[in-house]
Amino acid sequence: MSGKRIIPYGRQEITEEDIKAVAEALRSDYLTQGPKVAEFEAKLASYCGAEYAVAFANGTAALHGAYYAAGLEKGDSFITTPMTFAATSNAGLYLGASPRFCDVEPDTGNIDTDGIPALIDKSVRLIAPVHYSGMPADMERVRAIADENGLMVVEDACHALGAVYKGERIGNCAYSDMTVFSFHPVKHVATGEGGAVLTNDENLRGILMRFRSHGITRESLVNEPHGGWYHEMQELGYNYRITDIQCALGISQLSRAENSINRRRQIAARYDAAFNEIKGLKTPPHREERLNAYHLYPLRIENGRREVYDLLREKGVYAQVHYLPVYMHPYYRANGFESFTLPEAEKYYKSELSIPMFPSLTDEEQEYVIKCVTEAMQCVSG
Repeated sequence: MSGKRIIPYGRQEITEEDIKAVAEALRSDYLTQGPKVAEFEAKLASYCGAEYAVAFANGTAALHGAYYAAGLEKGDSFITTPMTFAATSNAGLYLGASPRFCDVEPDTGNIDTDGIPALIDKSVRLIAPVHYSGMPADMERVRAIADENGLMVVEDACHALGAVYKGERIGNCAYSDMTVFSFHPVKHVATGEGGAVLTNDENLRGILMRFRSHGITRESLVNEPHGGWYHEMQELGYNYRITDIQCALGISQLSRAENSINRRRQIAARYDAAFNEIKGLKTPPHREERLNAYHLYPLRIENGRREVYDLLREKGVYAQVHYLPVYMHPYYRANGFESFTLPEAEKYYKSELSIPMFPSLTDEEQEYVIKCVTEAMQCVSG
């Protein structure tokens, strides 16, 4: 393999079956608001073991909808982790609420549940744990804390489609009120852009359905209908609808999701075996009763993370860092988090490096990544 070949940290996998499914949608009577949306929602809910799924235009819109359905509003607070993409907390800002960032476990990067109770006061309405990299957070503990304090729970599972917690798939909402997924191209199922909220609560489903479509409904009308055309805007919603084209792709991708996730686990096992004995390098931890979906494979580099990143890039291995703690972004620094700090989150950020992890990564490419990482670690430690 030439060192000039670029291997990204993540990449979509599009098959001929995917292309055929999208082409059929394009030839159908519906490009949006048609039957493929409902079909995708039903199959996603069935896969995860939830009663309902409501698809959105993207994962951020889905988070926004979930927080809205949970009743989050101006003056409220919500607890989440800084080790995530900014959308997790931004979606609360859209509603006028304020995030309270809890520190993370030093090995998983997931929310440290021991730190949650101290952040709770009368303004807190919900807890939004993130399944960082695809490793399930301690949802049983999160739910217990929420129940003790009368709080809602919204899982940010944008990394975790196919992950398993205590024998059941993430997304079944056994420990949460709602679970949010993303279908960005580097995720387990791609729809181009797309997202979904899963729930077992019919009332929450109704709120989500209205929120994604301008607050408009034809059901549970306030006024007597004027005719078959009649519909009402009952609240202020958004145009967060997903298209039939995207859902056709999602249905096709979901049909092979389990094979793709198993491939990710095979890749992770090979990485584990190759890197476990390298000094100064830590591989992702394992947890009893939790099965990682490996959206990411986050290495922890004790010293020289920047040098390793640069050396890999020179060889065409485009690793990435996940994430700058949210409160360290300039916008957050300028809006209430000027000197805020969480030690474990910042330690995690300073050492984390995500190396290529996607189902179509070939054995040859993986061996090349392993070789490049090993050589880079030798350079920084020598």
